[in-house]
Amino acid sequence: MSSKTVLFSVMIFILNSARGQKSSQNALLECPSLDKGDSYTQSEFLSRLAHECRYDRLLLPTYQTGEVVYVHASAYVYFIQPAEAHDLNFKLHFLLQLRWTDARLAYTLYSPERTKIIGESDLRQRIWVPHLYMSNEQSSSLMGTDSKDVLISIAPDGEVLFSRRMQAVLYCWMNLQKFPFDDQKCSMNLESWKYNASILRLMWEKENPVRLSSELHLTEYSLLDFWTNESVVRGDIVNMRLGGRSGNYSALKFTFKLGREVGYYLMDYFIPSMMIVAMSWVTFWLQADASAPRITLGTSTMLSFITLASSQAKTLPKVSYIKASEIWFLGCIGFIFSALVEFAFVNTIWRRKKVVNLKKVNSKYILKSTLTPRLARKELQKELRESSPQLSKSRSCSSLQQETSSDPAGPGYNNYLTVHSFPSALNLPTITTQSYDDLIASGGRQPRNNGSEGSDEPPQHHTWTQMTPQEIATWIDKRSRLLFPLLFIFFNIVYWTFVYCL
Repeated sequence: MSSKTVLFSVMIFILNSARGQKSSQNALLECPSLDKGDSYTQSEFLSRLAHECRYDRLLLPTYQTGEVVYVHASAYVYFIQPAEAHDLNFKLHFLLQLRWTDARLAYTLYSPERTKIIGESDLRQRIWVPHLYMSNEQSSSLMGTDSKDVLISIAPDGEVLFSRRMQAVLYCWMNLQKFPFDDQKCSMNLESWKYNASILRLMWEKENPVRLSSELHLTEYSLLDFWTNESVVRGDIVNMRLGGRSGNYSALKFTFKLGREVGYYLMDYFIPSMMIVAMSWVTFWLQADASAPRITLGTSTMLSFITLASSQAKTLPKVSYIKASEIWFLGCIGFIFSALVEFAFVNTIWRRKKVVNLKKVNSKYILKSTLTPRLARKELQKELRESSPQLSKSRSCSSLQQETSSDPAGPGYNNYLTVHSFPSALNLPTITTQSYDDLIASGGRQPRNNGSEGSDEPPQHHTWTQMTPQEIATWIDKRSRLLFPLLFIFFNIVYWTFVYCL
């Protein structure tokens, strides 16, 4: 019984061995030959060249030797469309071309008369292609109508040229501090997804790595410059930059510098805002008591400018720092608001009834008399004290107020009661009463007692000018007609110097 079992096991082993040899022979027979490759069509020859028995599309071209695969890149840009500033991105249409060498696809020995193998998406599925991605990509897709615009060519020495037309929306982190006089730098970042820098290295072509279409035109921007560079990015598990894989990965960057065209903003924002500010100055030519037209003009210019500025602000992102356009907005709002404040000031002065006495007709004394009406009286009292050094003590007080219609100074008419103390044996004070007008007419001289000792020095005379509140209001309006435009011109000089020189 045992001998039969052993015999049966030996027979099974022989049969399995025979089947294994037969399957090996069948596999050898199934691997197509590349001999006389010129006699085959391109599709037949390619199916034999990239057959799975001799080519694995999942492995690197240099997996047997362990050498680094160098992938050379170039780009041809058809179209650049910077989006609105609040979107912080731009749209790009370009042709991306990659070039590398795959020795497994060399067919010089098998088909010497064949110059090139060209294919599209079907060839893309048969050979190894590097996996690149755009790190600042928002969205992207291959371009094409019926089929995707993909082209692959294989040279006899195994050099592969892979071209594809793409459209991509890429993020561009803009600095808007000088908006709308800003320059922006946007880039397209290409990085290796699967293989690190020790296995696959990305490089730009040495000659003309990036070319621009002759029909490329920009609307809101002008292309100032562009350049390329190569780098290595670090991937680790913490920041998940490259799918959580650690190591150094090769990267390419194409950067272009865009300058914003300011013609649109000059015509639609800056020049209209200058005109609105100038319109607010028309109130200086209206009479100070014309409240209705001056208030209407001031508020309408304020609301018009706010509406104009809000239409521009809608196109901008809400950032934490202040922009150049906002500095202009604050400056213009300040001038319009100052014109409204000036009207309120002169209108208040116009409605006063008392005549103002001025030592000199200039800005200093007029503003002092309007802002602090009692200041002139206090200065007069001080001058009176200084003009009578022989007096040891002088006190003046307003004791009488009479309403007299004939008084040129208004209904309030002031008399002064002056008490003089003279150094004498009896130490008796002398009391005199003098009106305000007589006091001004006498040039600030105090009456003296005949028995007192006094000097023969001539009295000090002062020239005083009277102005009605209406004259003061008109005087301020006339000065504002010149002051406001000069200040606005100075503001423009400072602003445009900052914009273009700093």
